[in-house]
Amino acid sequence: MATMPDNTKKLETIAILVAGGRSERMGGGLPKQYRDLAGVNVLRRTVKAFLEHPEIDGVRVIIRREHHPYYRKAIEGLSLIPCAVGGDSRQESVRLGLESIRHFSPKNVLIHDVARPMVSAQLISRVIAGLREQAAVIPVLKVADTIKRLENNKIIDTIPRDGLVFVQTPQGFAYETLVAAHNQAYKQARNMPVAASGEFTDDAAVCEAAGIAVYSVAGEAANFKITSTEDIEKMEMALGLNFETRTGLGYDVHKLAAHDADKPASKQSIKICGVRIPFGHYLVGHSDADVGLHAIVDAILGAIGSGDIGSHFPPDDNRWKGADSERFLLHAYELLKNRGGELVNMDVTIICERPKITPYREEMREHIAKTLKIDIGRISVKATTTERLGFTGRAEGIAAQAVANVRLPR
Repeated sequence: MATMPDNTKKLETIAILVAGGRSERMGGGLPKQYRDLAGVNVLRRTVKAFLEHPEIDGVRVIIRREHHPYYRKAIEGLSLIPCAVGGDSRQESVRLGLESIRHFSPKNVLIHDVARPMVSAQLISRVIAGLREQAAVIPVLKVADTIKRLENNKIIDTIPRDGLVFVQTPQGFAYETLVAAHNQAYKQARNMPVAASGEFTDDAAVCEAAGIAVYSVAGEAANFKITSTEDIEKMEMALGLNFETRTGLGYDVHKLAAHDADKPASKQSIKICGVRIPFGHYLVGHSDADVGLHAIVDAILGAIGSGDIGSHFPPDDNRWKGADSERFLLHAYELLKNRGGELVNMDVTIICERPKITPYREEMREHIAKTLKIDIGRISVKATTTERLGFTGRAEGIAAQAVANVRLPR
């Protein structure tokens, strides 16, 4: 994965990812570039495709100023050139993005719509390879369907499809060539009436207007652009073909001990699945001994083949003495997310004679769902007893078991 570029270092190929759209066609709410796509938001998927490509030396995302909180959350843990704020149009955003990387002295630049998160490494490579011969290269798909022209819902013409293509991104350019073309378009627009100035729909059109020859490479059908909620559903179905489901089992036990006699009853409680329950005993453990969350952590770690809770948080390490088990849960979940995985569902069973768990089950579900920022419908919490048999039946301790189903890229 690419590292944060040094401002003094010349970067040969930089990717500018355009993410300044308002998503008006998708309705209100979260902009499409920050929406979830099979457990990973759209922007993060697109950014990683370029960060992980060996021929991309740096990535800069162009965003709307008011989207900065969404952006920070989306790229957490990734190393890329700090984002830049775009303009009122895509064309202006790209022009500002090009100016913002001038100090890197790039040879080539790739311009890509963040709303195309299915871009492949092979497609990026084809565009870059084309730049070894030409100054402007774009991916295209041949038009397979018959094209007709409508007027008031009436077909008035059939357009020959020979030579027609659909245009995609990333579009690749020699950096100075694209800068010159954008500057020319910018100057011309300033000298024209507002009504006549117009906007170019892609960077190839900017180059065409400047008399620069644009060449093509093969695009990919999977590299389509998200414009509607249906597009996200379509992508998730396609991604499902490249995912596998895994199951992890977690089990944990902690001993019960009575609170000190001088401890006020109002301060006596037990913590299970992040929820405090009034109780005259507490669970003994190096951390906060949350038996429910510990079982969940082991289930997630088991599903992704990443050891157990003790290997990540050794009980003899004083850093974890009295630690809140939410930290362990978030760590395990982050490992899952960093691998592009998604928690399909979690089922937790608390095994004890007392305290009574049922009155707190919904609060436990809500707490886990809120901590992981997932739908509560993916979380189940149950309770059972051992009919007074064994150490749980004698109320000497509490056990918990958890099953996690996760989806991971193949």
